[in-house]
Amino acid sequence: MSFRNTMKTFVLLAGIGGIFVMLGSLFGGIGGAILGLAIAFAITGASYWYSDRIAIKAAKAIEVDAQSAPELHQMVRELASTAGLPTPRVYISPSPQPNAFATGRNPANSAVAVTEGLIANCPPNEVRAVLAHEMAHIRNRDILIGSIAAAIATAISLLANMAMFAGLFGSSDDDDGPGAGSMLLMALIAPLAAGMLQMAVSRSREFDADRYGAQLSQDPLALASALQRLEALAQRSPMDIPPAQASAWIVNPLTGNRKDFSRLFMTHPPVEERVRRLQEIATTL
Repeated sequence: MSFRNTMKTFVLLAGIGGIFVMLGSLFGGIGGAILGLAIAFAITGASYWYSDRIAIKAAKAIEVDAQSAPELHQMVRELASTAGLPTPRVYISPSPQPNAFATGRNPANSAVAVTEGLIANCPPNEVRAVLAHEMAHIRNRDILIGSIAAAIATAISLLANMAMFAGLFGSSDDDDGPGAGSMLLMALIAPLAAGMLQMAVSRSREFDADRYGAQLSQDPLALASALQRLEALAQRSPMDIPPAQASAWIVNPLTGNRKDFSRLFMTHPPVEERVRRLQEIATTL
């Protein structure tokens, strides 16, 4: 893992601990703060060990072997070999939206998933370029950072919903605990904090994965074309996944969902900027 990604991980973990300690102290003083820190450690550990299962289940993806998907497996195997990585497990999601993601706690326990829409709508050179981008995430160990951020965003959203419920139907202002106003305020702030955490760790890693993926595939224009195609088709057919998992995909799978308030905190950089940078890379290859 690069020094930059290591620092991002520490910053993220510190932010996670701070949020849960703050929430715990609000409800239970010092004892609540200690409990909040313990919950933060538990969620982080679970996201490390089970991030791949969570992401794959959210995508409803099914593992495929070399016999059932020979061309896809060959692309993954060749790219992994060129990158000096173990060959990841390969999954296909039934979603008609063209998209892809990588998951797993480390290169030895990694997986890549593509949607049926990607295979159906993109030519082979674009599929290969997308897979090279995902291989870059595995090489850079971006998955661990993104998985922890997604797990924490999910947990914070759950806590926010609980706080909203408690604020609306909870105890009176005479109790020692936080009042209804404090609970409702926390319910509004918590999702914003979760979105900012994800935004802080996700956007720059997409540029890095685009750059290395273009070098790995030796076809940056294919990746640029794929990003434009995926973005356009994602707007027509948003994917049914939890918003906290959206940052794992190569383009935001919720782009077409006009009710998705996570658009206020974009975890992906603009496709236009990504395409521009890839076109610059193409002039040097």
